[in-house]
Amino acid sequence: MRTGVIAKKVGMTRLFQEDGRHVPVTVLALEDCQVVSHRTEDTDGYFAVQLGAGEAKQKNVAKPQREHFGKAGVGLKRRVAEFPVENADGLVPVGSTISADHFLAGQKVDITGHTQGKGFAGAMKRWGFGGLRATHGVSVSHRSHGSTGNRQDPGRVFKGKKMAGHMGDRQRTQQNLEVVRTDADRGLLFIKGSVPGSKNGWLLVRDAVKLKMPDGLPFPGAVVEAAAPQVEETVVEAAADTPAPEATAPASDENKEG
Repeated sequence: MRTGVIAKKVGMTRLFQEDGRHVPVTVLALEDCQVVSHRTEDTDGYFAVQLGAGEAKQKNVAKPQREHFGKAGVGLKRRVAEFPVENADGLVPVGSTISADHFLAGQKVDITGHTQGKGFAGAMKRWGFGGLRATHGVSVSHRSHGSTGNRQDPGRVFKGKKMAGHMGDRQRTQQNLEVVRTDADRGLLFIKGSVPGSKNGWLLVRDAVKLKMPDGLPFPGAVVEAAAPQVEETVVEAAADTPAPEATAPASDENKEG
């Protein structure tokens, strides 16, 4: 079991395959997805990796969280999530940045997010009710859900009754979505299938739990290697190679013209 990643839903586009077919995909961006801390068996009773993604303003982060991020040596994160791992071998070092190469093209993943909110919706839109008749005695209640209770006994509406109410904005997990392509340079994942959530929403991407993981997956994860500092080379020329400038004596009065 590997750790997942925190990604932001950017939007949709299409990719052309080698045979000319085009595939509609959803673009997910990994915005500085870094390891914030670990959960270990000794201290917490389980093994997990805590990741943080995005950039948050200092005024929007509480002081305990700022200290928590500072201890890990990472910036202030906007979204934090935990991913359980099997043992200590699956722990990615704290401060590491997860790369888009964490997943392979053709791999299946499970994506968790909050669905698009629809606000207060009626019974016909929310549950697919047929509504009342268009004529014959129905007055200004064509889209109502009708009766909701029984008689004096039980004298109440049962819990879970399908009625009008808030629709959408629920946490849902879409399983077995295909990774069409990855772009490690830009930190992008291209996913084929129905990805929950709206644009700029945060998603949790994991390996598919119902399918066998493909061979060649990086374990415990693909990490972005920090670029080595570039040192400017200074060329020191030997004094013997450069001829010394000739000294010019000041002109005397006799040499001056006029």
